[in-house]
Amino acid sequence: MIEISNVSYSYIGIPALKNISITIQAGEAVAIMGPNGSGKSTLLKLINGLIFPDTGSYRFQGEEITEKKLQDPIFTRKFHQKIGFVFQNSDTQLFCTDVFDEIAFGPRQMGFNEKEINKRVIDLLELMQLGAFSHRSPYHLSGGEKRKVAIACVLSMNPEVLVLDEPINELDPRTQRWLVDLLIRLNQSGKTLITSTHNLELVPEISNRAILFDENHEILSDMPTERLLQDSALLIKANLVDEYYHIHKGEDHIHFHDHLF
Repeated sequence: MIEISNVSYSYIGIPALKNISITIQAGEAVAIMGPNGSGKSTLLKLINGLIFPDTGSYRFQGEEITEKKLQDPIFTRKFHQKIGFVFQNSDTQLFCTDVFDEIAFGPRQMGFNEKEINKRVIDLLELMQLGAFSHRSPYHLSGGEKRKVAIACVLSMNPEVLVLDEPINELDPRTQRWLVDLLIRLNQSGKTLITSTHNLELVPEISNRAILFDENHEILSDMPTERLLQDSALLIKANLVDEYYHIHKGEDHIHFHDHLF
């Protein structure tokens, strides 16, 4: 489904991805992990067609995705109907005057009839527990409510692939739990999940495969999630946990601490 081959990308000469090769099959649940600035968000933007490789290639369902192809409105509509992207900052995605129109925006751009649009929006308002906010401005919602609206906007297109950038950041524990349960159900229904995170508690719940970036913007490992989480040396190397050394009652001790923030 997704084939990234020998891709490198730089921001104004500063490397963000170095010689990255990844294949993701339909229905997988993949976590993209690594320290801040390692290239996680850049990779997700590339998968969503917001940026393009300096070198190498990106194929989706066998078709190479290039800037020229995404200048074609018909190709762009089909592509973005299949891949949905939830940004780390929900405000980046929200711009309509009320929640109902926000969720309806994508289907309207695709030319769906109003009856189908209304059905999709009403179903998603119920799924996301947003019914009471349908005519409220998205900008007057809490952070968790905005995240729900942003996800509803993506799901309104019924994409095959759902790409999420640090989805539980700044959410309260109850909303975090609700969102994790939703992602599990979406993957079980057949959707491909690609989620960037450095939260080690979240990873085993929403993925069965983890791709780990290092601080040099290269892939350090690609393995089953549970196996990665058991490899403390690799997590230390990737700067995802600290190794804290001290002496207690005359004995040496080493403790590991997550880098969750």
